[in-house]
Amino acid sequence: MALYNITNRQEFEEKVLQSANPVLVDFWATWCPPCRAMAPILQQIADETNFDVIKIDTEASGDSSELAKEYRVQGIPNMKIFAGGKEVQELIGMRPKQVLIDALEKAVKK
Repeated sequence: MALYNITNRQEFEEKVLQSANPVLVDFWATWCPPCRAMAPILQQIADETNFDVIKIDTEASGDSSELAKEYRVQGIPNMKIFAGGKEVQELIGMRPKQVLIDALEKAVKK
């Protein structure tokens, strides 16, 4: 569907918590090489599937940092699957595209 870079809590609530479909949220930082390596994979998922991908730079704003703390992000890249406004799965570190797609598809069935 689409890839969004968000920096505030209102966008997070609209794009993630209120989404009718499962959403992949990527907590990342510009200085993180594995995070940068995941970027093209996340773009492919957004382009090739019916799922939204939300990228949150943990250092981009106060809201971004607070969201990372609230969702217990301790290492990056940290990708979380949200469905029905709740976190249903966490994937830490680099992951193959198909693993992420499978996690999103599994969240549809819950």
